[in-house]
Amino acid sequence: MENSWKIYLLAVVSFLVGTSENIIAGILDRVAEDVGVSIAAAGQLITVFSLAFAFGTPVVMAATAKVGRKKLMLGALGLFIVGNAIAVLSPNYTVLMVSRMILALGTGVFVVASLTVASKLAPAGKQGSAIATLVMGFSTSLIVGVPLGRIIAASYDWKLIFAGIGLLSLLGVVAIARAIRETEGEAPVPFRSQLALLRSPRIALALSVTFFWIFGYSIMYTYISPFLLSITGMSERAVSVGLFAFGIASLIGSKLGGFSSDKWGIRRTLLGGMLLHAAVLLLLSVFSHSAAMMFPLLMLWAFAAWSSGPTQQYYLLTLAPGASGIMLSLNSSMLQLAMAGGAGIGGAIVSGVSLWSISWLGALAVAAAAVLAAASFRIGREARWKAGETHAAALAAPQSDAASR
Repeated sequence: MENSWKIYLLAVVSFLVGTSENIIAGILDRVAEDVGVSIAAAGQLITVFSLAFAFGTPVVMAATAKVGRKKLMLGALGLFIVGNAIAVLSPNYTVLMVSRMILALGTGVFVVASLTVASKLAPAGKQGSAIATLVMGFSTSLIVGVPLGRIIAASYDWKLIFAGIGLLSLLGVVAIARAIRETEGEAPVPFRSQLALLRSPRIALALSVTFFWIFGYSIMYTYISPFLLSITGMSERAVSVGLFAFGIASLIGSKLGGFSSDKWGIRRTLLGGMLLHAAVLLLLSVFSHSAAMMFPLLMLWAFAAWSSGPTQQYYLLTLAPGASGIMLSLNSSMLQLAMAGGAGIGGAIVSGVSLWSISWLGALAVAAAAVLAAASFRIGREARWKAGETHAAALAAPQSDAASR
């Protein structure tokens, strides 16, 4: 692709925003100890991030619909840098909560704007792969950012992670300003029109797929470090290695998901990935006390979960191609609501039931997502059949009239 290097540039910046979002799950126990709260309370840092992302992103995207996508990305990164600075200087849990909300708004707007730009930079028929490349940036944060952050938090201070992300984001601002051309925004879409998209059963079902898929993922991933330390009995070093293995597999899964969507179709890729995802979550509980089994299961889980990311986003773009920004924004909001729900309910389960049981609920949620995806595909298939029958009838009508004459 002529613009492939620009898409990879956006993926590199996506790595930074992805690390800032995902790192809390990797250092949850360290943050909890430092700010003097429980593991469950620290998990709510993920909840508040996700809620701010979910409700703030659509509002900002609607208010800035006419703004060029390049300007929007740069503004979002500026807000993101401010959020990292506040995290570094945060003296307590409350200020850290505020920093997470600011980071969420910067991250959300950048994600939606960059996905729109990447889809426009890609040639026809390669949009799925372009989106997968950006998702690869996020998954790379799991490969490098989260394990490295775990090592930094264990050896030095977890706040150094956010200082480094903020400084590197400044370089990202310069690179995007020089390399990416301005692209026009979209016509403003009133909130009533945005909500009107949800009246389509197929779109509503497709967005509910995002919710249950990510809910099932989040309820386990939020508490993965305490799970590996307490239930599996891994050492600090083994947890870092396990998170690294998870990240490697997520990279492979996201890239293969985009390739598979272009080559074998959305339906096969999405349903296959989600069914495998649900099965692996069950196996994580079954083999929770075996460190030897945990490593391959972590990799299989990451592969299955992240293969659905580019596929689901590309599927939503095909449902409303004239409102790509709004669809991506709605999907991002649904994703973050699911992250918030997973972290919040997961915290309640960890406190009230057991840390071991969270993967069972996660598996049920992902299985529900697969059922809803199948229903959305069936509605689309029926709509195409009806459209084909109507078209055939329209073609037959003139012939029938001619025969009668």
